[in-house]
Amino acid sequence: MKILAASALAVALISGCSGSSLESEVPPAVRGSESETGLAWWSRAAMDTYLRWNAWTEARSGFVAMFARDGHPVYATASGYADIAAQTPMTLDTRMRFASMTKPVTAVAAHILLEEGKLGLDDPVERYIPAFVNARVATSHTRNADGAFPTEPADPIPTVRHLLMFSSGIGPGMTGPSDLARHWKQHGLRSTPTGSLAERVDRIVQLPLFEQPGMRWRYGGSADVLARVIEVAAGEPFGEFVARRILGPLGMSSTSFLPPEPGKNELARVYAQNEDGDLVLAEPGIDAEDWTPGGSGLVSTAPDYMRFALMLWNRGEYDGTRILAEKTVAEMTRLHVPSGVLAAQELDGKGLEGLGWGLGLSVVADSESTPFSDRDGDFWWGGYYGTTFFVSPKSGLVGVILSQNQPGPHSDLPVALYVSQALAFAGL
Repeated sequence: MKILAASALAVALISGCSGSSLESEVPPAVRGSESETGLAWWSRAAMDTYLRWNAWTEARSGFVAMFARDGHPVYATASGYADIAAQTPMTLDTRMRFASMTKPVTAVAAHILLEEGKLGLDDPVERYIPAFVNARVATSHTRNADGAFPTEPADPIPTVRHLLMFSSGIGPGMTGPSDLARHWKQHGLRSTPTGSLAERVDRIVQLPLFEQPGMRWRYGGSADVLARVIEVAAGEPFGEFVARRILGPLGMSSTSFLPPEPGKNELARVYAQNEDGDLVLAEPGIDAEDWTPGGSGLVSTAPDYMRFALMLWNRGEYDGTRILAEKTVAEMTRLHVPSGVLAAQELDGKGLEGLGWGLGLSVVADSESTPFSDRDGDFWWGGYYGTTFFVSPKSGLVGVILSQNQPGPHSDLPVALYVSQALAFAGL
């Protein structure tokens, strides 16, 4: 049995008590459908107890978890605080920073345009961002004697497919220290406090790619460049396109890009751990105020994102509204990159294994090799501040699990999210 699943079951047995779950107003994926089976009572009780214990001990400030089975929401719980100092409780409708859980939304936006013929998977990025015609690749990540990076022309040239597969060579991504990585961080997308999406993307076009397109999966800025491609192809700002074609039709009324002050005061506070392990308020590190990146920036709620996840589970349709064709979702969620996803991210001293990539989100390639409770073919993604979602087609389980904790030198891994996922799978 996997470590996280075993830990979850142990907590369930030790806790021996249950908490009351919260009811959700999220409609099922298909009206009139009923869930014949939910989650086992002990699974729900253990999850309530475990998350409340984590909040009570201030391992995290609070949690929201929501699960659906066979398209029908079956369980939701909230624990802890959205604001500890103000004693504001975490609730189902608490808005939070979702960070990289923006990426699957961006992928769906791109696929809408692919269906309409306004984008092509093998279109060169330069068709939408002309400066990419001069894209070059660093042949060494170390500066030469005159301080420059030796480069060669990109071959093949970056395409929309490369952006969706995160194999464009755009950095910096999870990479070891190097001159090139430092150069990207100094001049990359977030190197200045202001600037539109177009301005920021135009800046990184001048930087050498890390490797030739198609060579490897890299957790860099591919989704942000894709957002710029989308707004050029759509003829409207990226944020407006997402709101009009995805958020509005799905009824995601609490989801938007990060609001300016004072709207941020309505969001759950972000915390981190100090050197003593105590929770302290954190200054969010990847806030996006004056631009709409494709890789981060959305704020949302568990019920809102569950609507999005159920749309993907139901092969492109939610509650009578079709966002994508079934064949599009099938193509988006099949393995295009069979391995190497998050390989640089360590858990228990080892790189993550068993994860592949589709066209905009991670796909489980080998469930026996991952440290999570999952099934082959499950697809998912998480966010910087401790958020995650998953869709498990084989089991019919869909989950959205949220916290707000910024990674730092004294912060541990968000294990509670994956223990909750393990408990949900165990309760099927």
